[in-house]
Amino acid sequence: MEEAFLVATIQKNAIFAFPKPTSNMSNERKSIKEWAADDRPREKMMAKGKAALSNAELIAILIGSGNARQSAVELSRSILDSVSNNLVELSELSLGDLMKHRGIGEAKAISIMAALELGKRRRAAEALANNILKNSHDAYEHFLSLVEDFSQERFFIMYLNQSNKVLKTECVSHGGVTSVIADPKVIFKNAFALGATAIIVSHNHPSGNPNPSETDRLLTKKLVAAGKILEINVMDHIIIGKECYYSFLESGQMNF
Repeated sequence: MEEAFLVATIQKNAIFAFPKPTSNMSNERKSIKEWAADDRPREKMMAKGKAALSNAELIAILIGSGNARQSAVELSRSILDSVSNNLVELSELSLGDLMKHRGIGEAKAISIMAALELGKRRRAAEALANNILKNSHDAYEHFLSLVEDFSQERFFIMYLNQSNKVLKTECVSHGGVTSVIADPKVIFKNAFALGATAIIVSHNHPSGNPNPSETDRLLTKKLVAAGKILEINVMDHIIIGKECYYSFLESGQMNF
């Protein structure tokens, strides 16, 4: 009886202490407009510069608002979590993929896709400053901007003049998940039409592994041999993987 009375007394008079919410915890329950000025993405960018913002905060600026349960930043964080915070994988999501997230309608999804595409094009523009190719890595950056997704192999040709100025880059073939057919007759016909003196060829591997197959090696050898006869230099063959690449030239594999 005494023990029961003691427990009841403690329960009646106890003061339950909860951890004091941090500013971030408090912000989580509010809309962005209610946040402290320093925590709002737009104001934060104005005060501290764009580099101070997280990826989620940048996306939050694009979408403007969240949903009934999440602020724009929380929703953006959820979207990033779905692709393991990988912006490359985010750029590969379709309109439908983005709209699966509650609070992301067509307009917001298009805004995200447009921003990512601009970033992709900026990367390509930086790689070919003044349209002059400097090295294999620059060529990779340029080709990467043309790969819309990794569901199919695509074969690209970059045509250059004697000053390494890029005359044109085009996709000459696309195939399935494991292979692509590149016709040397088409490749060199286009080179002659453009007055190109050199070419760089490239294709992507949907698996994400850029290591060349035996078929890739045989095709490279075939193109180099044909180029020597036609006096068009095949400078490199670049295989694009997931955030990586293989260059036959950099690997010392162009001496056929």
